[in-house]
Amino acid sequence: MPIIYLSPSTQEGNMYVTGSGSEEYNMNRLADAMEPYLRANTIRFTRNTPEMTAGSSIRQANQGDYDFYLALHSNGAPPERYGQVRGVIAFYYPSSTNGRRAAEIFVENLKRIYPLPNLVTARSTTSLGEVRDSRAPAVLLELGYHDNISDARWVEENTDAIARNLVQSLTDYFDLPFIEPITPYDATVTVQSGNLNLRTKPSLTAPVAAQLPNGTVVRVYGVWQGWAAVGYGDLAGYVDLRYLR
Repeated sequence: MPIIYLSPSTQEGNMYVTGSGSEEYNMNRLADAMEPYLRANTIRFTRNTPEMTAGSSIRQANQGDYDFYLALHSNGAPPERYGQVRGVIAFYYPSSTNGRRAAEIFVENLKRIYPLPNLVTARSTTSLGEVRDSRAPAVLLELGYHDNISDARWVEENTDAIARNLVQSLTDYFDLPFIEPITPYDATVTVQSGNLNLRTKPSLTAPVAAQLPNGTVVRVYGVWQGWAAVGYGDLAGYVDLRYLR
C-alpha cells in the first residue's frame, strides 16, 4: 500500500495569463482532482497546504516514511520570452534511479494528453530542492507555462484529465492496476468464519496488510475484476468483493 507526499505549488505570486488565478491555485485544483483517483487506487497521501513553502513541504515529507514525493507546478518563461514557450517537464535528481524511472513514466503518459507531445520531456536537475532534498524518490512536474495562453488554458480546461493521467502514472510506477473512482460507499464485511484479508494488491497471492473481522465497515472507492479498493482506518488495500455487503 504505497503512500506519497503530494506537494502542489505554494507560489501564489505566479499568475496565469488567462486570469484564472495563481500557480498555487491551479495546482491545488489539480491536487483536489487527483484525490478521488488516488483513493480508488489505494495510494495513500499526505498533502501540503497553501500556507507552507517548498522548504517546509520537504521538511514535513522527510519526517515521514513516504514511498514517493510528487511536486505539482507550472512553469514561467523569462521576461524576454514571456508567452512564447510551451512544454511539460518532469524533473528528477540525477542519482535517483526510481526518480528517473517515475519521470519517464509521467512523460510517456502525459504525451498522450498534452497537445504537443514532442515538448514533453524528462530532465535531471540538482537545483530544485523538491527533488534534490527529498528522502523519497521525487519528481517535480512543470505542467505547461502559465504565461502562455495555450498552456494555461490546457491546465484550466483539462484538470480532471491531467489528474487521471498523473495517478495512472503512479499506478504504473507502483505496479498497480488503474481503477476508475466511483461514488464512495460504506460496506460491511460479511464472512461465515475467520477474517477477510485486506491485501496490498488485487491478488490472492499479494501480502496481507490486515485481517478484517465479520462486521467491519470499510469505505469502497473503486471496483476492479471482483476486488474492491477500500479504505479502513489509516490503511488502504483490496478485498474480495464477494464478502462485502
